[in-house]
Amino acid sequence: MTAATTAQDALLTPGQVAALFHVDPKTVTRWAHAGRLGSLRTPGGHRRFRESEVMRLLASLTTEATAR
Repeated sequence: MTAATTAQDALLTPGQVAALFHVDPKTVTRWAHAGRLGSLRTPGGHRRFRESEVMRLLASLTTEATAR
């Protein structure tokens, strides 16, 4: 990932990521700890997640329903 991509990528809180996946924010923190989802730390020690990475994971876990 280039510096330009990183600079343009929005950072999401665990709560925002949790809302996208319909899970508890602690689950998102566990995913980060397990390496399933990369995270950054703010100077205050809070986790932030790159929006592009979150959306990529969400897309990989989402399947479209097919009409029968």
